Amino acid sequence: MGQMTGRKIVIEALEPRQLLSYTPTGLTPSEVREAYQIDRIQFQYKTLHLAGDGSGQTIAIVNANDAPDIANDLHSFDAAFGLSDLDGYGRFALTKVMPQGKAPADAGWSLETSLDVEWAHAVAPKAHLLLVEAKTASLGDLLSAVNYARRRPGVVAVSMSWGGDEFGAESLFDSTFTTPAGHVGGFGLRGGVTFVTASGDNSAPAGWPAVSPNALVVGGTTLSIGPGGRYRGETGWSGSGGGLAWFENTASPDVAYDADPRSGFSVFDSTGGSNNGPWYQVGGTSAGSPQWAALVAIADQGRGYHGKGSLDGPREALPAIYNLPAGDFHDITSGYNGYFARPGYDLVTGLGSPVANELVEDLAQTPGITPSIHLQPSHVAPAFRLGAWRQLRHEFAFSTHQIIDTGEPSTA
Repeated sequence: MGQMTGRKIVIEALEPRQLLSYTPTGLTPSEVREAYQIDRIQFQYKTLHLAGDGSGQTIAIVNANDAPDIANDLHSFDAAFGLSDLDGYGRFALTKVMPQGKAPADAGWSLETSLDVEWAHAVAPKAHLLLVEAKTASLGDLLSAVNYARRRPGVVAVSMSWGGDEFGAESLFDSTFTTPAGHVGGFGLRGGVTFVTASGDNSAPAGWPAVSPNALVVGGTTLSIGPGGRYRGETGWSGSGGGLAWFENTASPDVAYDADPRSGFSVFDSTGGSNNGPWYQVGGTSAGSPQWAALVAIADQGRGYHGKGSLDGPREALPAIYNLPAGDFHDITSGYNGYFARPGYDLVTGLGSPVANELVEDLAQTPGITPSIHLQPSHVAPAFRLGAWRQLRHEFAFSTHQIIDTGEPSTA
């Protein structure tokens, strides 16, 4: 995950987060899809049972600098794991744009981009991926790229695998993570955009935008699987960013996903040019950001089949996630990042990692505030107050903070 010093975003050293090989050594798409029950996501449309695969939706991925070989790397990744290169409309699944002009190539950011693109595709293989490359790693260029991404028709989720220290004026930039007026999401329906970011890889405290009230923030776990990807359990990863915000009345993270390099993901990246081969085993919370964005896109796919627009992050997706049944998450009750994981919400893993088939189905059924084409305006559920979920998250975090301050250890 990228790190920010002051107003500058720079990629951190990746050595602690990767292993290199000529063949895949990390988790495979089939293992991850089984572990989190992604393969079980289905939607009923009329008399049809359709796979939850992101069809009709676009996931934007915002990173800095150019990954010059990303199209070929995605193809190689797909070929290794038997995935199709095509989205739900039969187009090549990836579009790359540089709205600020030609960006320089950078090996570190290229690996981050390969991780984000390949694993968003692994989770939602029929979604279209829009890679928006900022010209530099400055805060201004990255936020400008986010602004570009959120305004593209069809985009339902924006993944941001970068961040850094909090700063006093950070709340002035939170409005970047909101849906533009009149936005058109997947299937050509008017809808919202969900902004997903990583919590950080350097333990507590939390950083920004991971404490933004407008972002869905993904913390880290260590995932244990059995044969074929059977889920065995998770613990909170020691590197997972999290904690109470200094300048905003909120906390981080919201949810979690595998992030430990020891249980890391197989990534194909040829730009680095290593003598040890193009395959990497990569960890970090930035692995969870694109995969949670993909889960949101799949939920929006299901919503679209019933004429509902894509979820708006701060007004729909976040309140819905905090009101989902407990069974939609793996509750992670052990681990330490400066705070202890514990039953329920905690500052290591948030609400937990996804039980994807249950979580996506429930998100797809969220009433929402954007008009459905099948409903009259008077029938639409009242809008959540912007940021209303924020106090709920803060109350969870404050309760956790009080327990930790008394020295109570995890009981897991």
